[in-house]
Amino acid sequence: MTELSPFVYWAQTEDIITLKVDLKDVKKPDVRLGEKKLQFSGHGHGARGEHDYSFTLDFHSEVNPDESKYKVMDRQVEMTLKKESNGWWPRLTATPQKPVWLKIDFDRWKMEDVDDEEEPRDVLGDYPGLYEKLEKEELGYRKEDLKKVYLIFYNLCQFVGFTYILTVMAIRYLRDGPVMRCYNHSFSIYDLFSFIYLFPDSMEGTYEAVGGAIKFCQLMQILEIMHPLFGYTRGGVLNPFMQKQNQGCGRNLLIFYLFSIWSLVEFVRYPFYISQLFKKNASFLVWLRYTIWIPLYPLGFLCEGVVILRDIPYFEETQRFTVSLPNAWNFTFHFPTVLRIYLLLIFFPEICKVQGTLYK
Repeated sequence: MTELSPFVYWAQTEDIITLKVDLKDVKKPDVRLGEKKLQFSGHGHGARGEHDYSFTLDFHSEVNPDESKYKVMDRQVEMTLKKESNGWWPRLTATPQKPVWLKIDFDRWKMEDVDDEEEPRDVLGDYPGLYEKLEKEELGYRKEDLKKVYLIFYNLCQFVGFTYILTVMAIRYLRDGPVMRCYNHSFSIYDLFSFIYLFPDSMEGTYEAVGGAIKFCQLMQILEIMHPLFGYTRGGVLNPFMQKQNQGCGRNLLIFYLFSIWSLVEFVRYPFYISQLFKKNASFLVWLRYTIWIPLYPLGFLCEGVVILRDIPYFEETQRFTVSLPNAWNFTFHFPTVLRIYLLLIFFPEICKVQGTLYK
C-alpha cells in the first residue's frame, strides 16, 4: 500500500520555522525531531480521508530540538521549530526538489512576530526576492495583489492618454506650425517672432484637437484623490485634491503651453509609478521624475493662473455658473468672485508651498 502524506504548510521568521500539518482529529501522533530531520506519523482525516499519514523532512539547516514544540489541535497539528542560528533559509528542505505535499503558508509569512511596542515588520518588503522565488516555485506564477494590478492598469492608461496628447500636438505643430509656413513668406525678424508666438495654426486649434482627450485624462485623475482614502497609495487627500483644482480650458496660446506642460509632467510621472509598483529603480527615470518638475511645475502654475485671470472678465460678462437673486432657493453665487478668492487664498499659497517642497 502506498504511504500517504498530509499537506504540510511552512513559514519562517529569522529565528523560527512554523509548520502546519493539515490533519483533522489526529490520534496519537508520533513526532521525532532531530537537528536536521523531522519524522511524523499519525492517524487522522486528511486529503485522502481518514487514514494513517506520515512524512519525513530533511531540513536545509539545523534546528534546536530542545527549544522546539508542537501542539495537536482539532483541525491540524502546529509545530514551532527553533533555528539553531538566526537567519533566513532560502528553502526548507536540504535539496532544491521539494515534495508535492509541502506548501508555503502564505498567511503566516506576511508578518513577523514582534513586541507590541514595535511596529510589525513587513517580511514581504524586507525579503521580496526570497518570497517571490518561493511563491513562483509554489504556484508557478507570482500572485499579484489586486490593488497593485489596478494601479498598474490606471498608470498605464494615463501614460497612453498623455502620450496620445503629446503626439497629436507635436504632429500638428510640425504640420501647421511656423516652420511649414516660413517657406511661403518673406518677413522681418519682428514678424517672425510675432507669427511664431501668437498666431500659429497648430496652437490655435489645440483645444479642438486634444481637448476631449485631456478632459478625459483630467477626469480620471480625480481617482488619485480617492486612492489615499481607500489605502491604494500613501499620503493624504489634500495634496492630490489641490493639484487637481481648476485645471480649466480655453482657446488660446496659453492652453497650448499648459497642455504641453501637463502632458510632459504626466508622461514621465506614470511610467515612474509603474516602475515603482514593479520595484524596479531605473536611475534615469527617477532623475527625470524629480528633475522635470522643477522647471515645469511653476510654468504650469503660471499658465493656470493667467488662464483664470483672463477668464474672469468672460464669466463677468456671460454670468456662466453664477446664480443671481431672485430665485426659488433664495441663494446667490457669484462665480468670478469665487475665482478671485481662489487665486488670493488658495492658488498663490499653494504654489509657494509646492515650490518650497520641490527645492528642498
